[in-house]
Amino acid sequence: MDMSEINLNHGSSALRGEMRVNQPMKKYTSWRTGGVAERVYLPADLADLAQFLRGLPQDEPVHVIGLGSNLLVRDGGVRGTVVVLHGRLNDLRLEQRDKGDPLIYAGAGVACAKVARFAALHSLAGAEFLAGIPGTVGGAMAMNAGCYGAETWEIVYKVQTLGRAGRLQARLPGDYEISYRHVAMKPGINDGEQGEHKSGSFPDEEWFTGGWFQLSAEKEAVSRQKIKELLTRRINSQPLNLPNAGSVFRNPPGDWAARLIESCGLKGFRIGGAMVSSTHANFIVNTGTAVAADIEAVIDRVRNTVKEQTGVELVQEVRIIGAVSERSGIPDFATHYSVKEDQNGE
Repeated sequence: MDMSEINLNHGSSALRGEMRVNQPMKKYTSWRTGGVAERVYLPADLADLAQFLRGLPQDEPVHVIGLGSNLLVRDGGVRGTVVVLHGRLNDLRLEQRDKGDPLIYAGAGVACAKVARFAALHSLAGAEFLAGIPGTVGGAMAMNAGCYGAETWEIVYKVQTLGRAGRLQARLPGDYEISYRHVAMKPGINDGEQGEHKSGSFPDEEWFTGGWFQLSAEKEAVSRQKIKELLTRRINSQPLNLPNAGSVFRNPPGDWAARLIESCGLKGFRIGGAMVSSTHANFIVNTGTAVAADIEAVIDRVRNTVKEQTGVELVQEVRIIGAVSERSGIPDFATHYSVKEDQNGE
């Protein structure tokens, strides 16, 4: 698609965000590697993002990300527009209620750790675990991110979403199927809704733009101490000194992915610049020269080896998008690509 087809002056008023063309995705992902995106859009705010989406061609692929901390972009690059929310949809506020403790509203672009600190500052408990999630609120809600025994949707009161046609909606947890590292709209929820654009290649796309969190009262010092202990545990157990995307695989029922990977002797296994961390076996790190194909090859080798040696098939937690480079042997991106799964950790 020619750049002239997407401009910053569509609709009744000019857009206020920033459009960048041919952007290396290593600038926007925590693995610090990946191909080029045709376009990257940084919205000025929620209203600007809604207008941007309304003006897009119906067949334009859209990928919404936050910090890119759960995302691998293949070396062949990604078609369409990548929308970056981190630092953009960054509202964070306390909302009082007539009854009960106040709610915290956080925009999708707010870093999870910031929400944890904000909650502690206002003497609210239950969000401390968010300090250990290296992504944004939007990504955490999209995948039900969690750590140390807690998950995002356990504290979600309601969410705000934005559809492909630029329509904002408030939704409740009951609208979704929610489980371990999985969030999906329940069948039939959108049936009969009025005003939403339903044509084009991606008629039902919807992204989280913010959420309200319901927490309980607690002394600030108690919550701060929990955050401190959690961060100390994270520093001691994760390879934070090298680019990574957090846990690569989901934990299988009754076991730990890291234990299975380590039991297969895969700590330190590497292909090119990508290596299974010697600190935490469920992390794959970029030692400095990794291309996306290296990382994906390590992911595939780990999955296959664990399956062969233990009989357990590990389920991938990180998202992979984009086209394969002609120089790599990774299967065509269409076998993995899912445009509705991009907003994760981001």
